[in-house]
Parts: sequence; structure tokens; C-alpha cells
Amino acid sequence: MKLCIALDMPTKQQNIALVHEIKSHFPHEEIWLKVGLSSFIRDGKNFIYSLQNLGFRIFLDLKLYDIPNTMIHAIKECQNLGVDMITIHASCGMEAMREIMQYNDKTRFSTSIIAVSALTSFDNNGFQQIYNVPLQYGIRQFAKFIYQCNIHGLVCSIQDLPIVKEVSTSLFTVTPGIRLQKSQDDQKRVATVKKAKNLGSDMIVIGRPIYNAINKKEIIQQILLDMQY
Repeated sequence: MKLCIALDMPTKQQNIALVHEIKSHFPHEEIWLKVGLSSFIRDGKNFIYSLQNLGFRIFLDLKLYDIPNTMIHAIKECQNLGVDMITIHASCGMEAMREIMQYNDKTRFSTSIIAVSALTSFDNNGFQQIYNVPLQYGIRQFAKFIYQCNIHGLVCSIQDLPIVKEVSTSLFTVTPGIRLQKSQDDQKRVATVKKAKNLGSDMIVIGRPIYNAINKKEIIQQILLDMQY
């Protein structure tokens, strides 16, 4: 299992300070960095380059969702940045996902394409309002579509991992919503590092539990330890 730290702090300076703190204590091979939509809009491609210059692998989490041609052009621009992984929405449909992978297979880039299934802000009621099916049924269908389209993996909640692994153990699973203790925030489906490992997550994404810690080094050490056992 891999650790990816989300750089979603209020300013570029805070994000950079956190990255330098990470680099001073941990080998960059152990940790990925996630750049989300707000940080990318605010800080741009030079922010990506500065992280790459420090040796980190980059997960660019823009959750692309548009018509196939527009998505392919956007993916091309992301690949030109040299990022290692990018996200699209599985809701874009099988036609779009197939075209994206046909394009991706023809390029010289080794960028992983990961599809978002259901956002972790959804509970069953919220999901059913939008998709008109129960959450667990929708997750299974998304996982099947993603697998059939040869997408490299998907983003899902930890609670959804057993469903995804039933569809295919080859799908690379990225799980946000990791918490070190019970918390109340906008992510409804959350769980611990150990639970993520036990259920087979391939990459956990953690942000706020690290930002909010007084001793960030200690928290990251504990996360890495929990990943081992």
C-alpha cells in the first residue's frame, strides 16, 4: 500500500513548507503527493514542477468530466506536465473511457488513468438522488465499466473496496477519507489506515489529519507504521 499526501492547504507557501518537512524526514520514494483542483487553479503548472524537482511522484486529481474529445485534450496537457497519475469521472461513460484509454495506449507517457466512482461525500441517499440506484449497486456497476474499459484503477471509499475487489483484484484502488480517529467533516464514508490495508487498498490519500497535527512528522510516521501491520 502506498501513502499519498494531499496538498490542499490554504496557500502555496503552506503546501511547500509541508513538502519540505516531508522531504527532510522521509524518503521521497515512500510518499506520493496529490495536487487537487483548487491548488492547481491557484498555483498552476510551476507548482507541479517544483514538487517534481524535489523528487516526488505526483497525483494530479482534477476529476475530468466532459465529452470524450475535450477530456482527451485535457489529459494530453496533464501528461505534458509529467504527472504520474490523473483522475477522470467514471460518470463520463464507457465510450469516453474507452476512447481515453485508446489514446493513452498510443502515447509515450506512462501516466496512470484512475476513474472516480462515487465521491466520498455521498451517502446512499445522496447517491440515489443523482444516479437513481442504491450506492452499492452503483459502485459495482462503475467498477465493472472501469474494468471493461481497461482504466488502470478507481477512486472509492474504503467501505466500497470489497465490492471493487469482487469485480477485479487487478484494479488499482485509491481510497481517500482516511482518518486517524472519528471526525465530523464533509466526507461521510471514512475509515482508518489499518482498515484500508486489511481491505486491500493500494493507495491511501490523507490530508487533514496531517495538516491539523501539531507534530506532522509523528503523524506521518504513525501512518507509515500502520501501513506495515
